[in-house]
Amino acid sequence: MGIIKEFKEFAVRGNLVDTAVAFVMGAAFGKIVSSFVEGIVMPMVGMLTGGVDFNDKKLILQDAVSEIKNADGTIIPAVAEVSIKYGIFITNLIDFIIVAFAVFMVIKGINSMKKAEPAPPPAGPSNEEKLLSEIRDLLKK
Repeated sequence: MGIIKEFKEFAVRGNLVDTAVAFVMGAAFGKIVSSFVEGIVMPMVGMLTGGVDFNDKKLILQDAVSEIKNADGTIIPAVAEVSIKYGIFITNLIDFIIVAFAVFMVIKGINSMKKAEPAPPPAGPSNEEKLLSEIRDLLKK
């Protein structure tokens, strides 16, 4: 039963719960940013660049070939298109920049709230310490 108790303590520890909540919130925020970029930002960028749809932008290295049957009866298998989809990469890069900036702003806000106030000056000696000092000084005489 000791392992169950240890696991329970581990699972309800504050840091683990905070991390789980942050993970869920981060995933939801990522979806919101992706929706924002794909639905609002990229159409505006496409409009500014002359109606370019970045999701369709790619560099084709090899065209797709469908299955072909030769006259002698041999079948040449189909070959899929090989391409570099740089338009999707640009969209995801914009997603990343927005998420990174938002995280930066959140961390900056948290750090500004955490700024420690200057430490109070150390308190003087207590009454007991003063009394003991006086006794010591009297004994030295």
